[in-house]
Amino acid sequence: MREENLAETPESPETCGKAATSVASATSVRMILWGLAVAVISVLLDQGSKIWALGALSEGERIPLLGDALGWELIFNPGAALSLGENSTFVFTVISTAVVVGMPFLLRTTVSLSWALCLGAIWGGAAGNLIDRLFRAPSPGRGHVVDFIAYFDWFIGNVADIILFLAIIVILVLALRDVPRSALDVARKEAQGRDKA
Repeated sequence: MREENLAETPESPETCGKAATSVASATSVRMILWGLAVAVISVLLDQGSKIWALGALSEGERIPLLGDALGWELIFNPGAALSLGENSTFVFTVISTAVVVGMPFLLRTTVSLSWALCLGAIWGGAAGNLIDRLFRAPSPGRGHVVDFIAYFDWFIGNVADIILFLAIIVILVLALRDVPRSALDVARKEAQGRDKA
């Protein structure tokens, strides 16, 4: 009787391994595409709102929307949120660049759609402000970020800041709920479940 070639059967470890690799690769591509879609939308919203602000607002003039709580006020911010680090513009450019360049690699290992959407929002928020730092005055890499949404007398931000803030809040919720981001997180959670059982 002729022996079957197990390497060619669907149930063989080699075939199963290839199938698992194919599924993992498809998941990686899907998560990157979801993240990219959110990032692109975030950048368009941020840069579009900044174009509007530059055309409709005068620098330093406050236009109340909800009394003193919320208003329009155009400024050019050399620092980070809350106008921190005003003399460290280039440092923030480097950090933003690292986030924008590194995010696809993080998304590549992501298996959760919720995580992918949040990481895409951070990707887009960081890219929106990075565009300002790279291409706006006074010089490439040291450009000032366009901020125009004033909150009380606390600080002035932009749409990218809102996107980043909301994404970080949701990420904290995901972390507190122990929602796994990567396959390693899934394996760790399954191992913990077996240990408890």
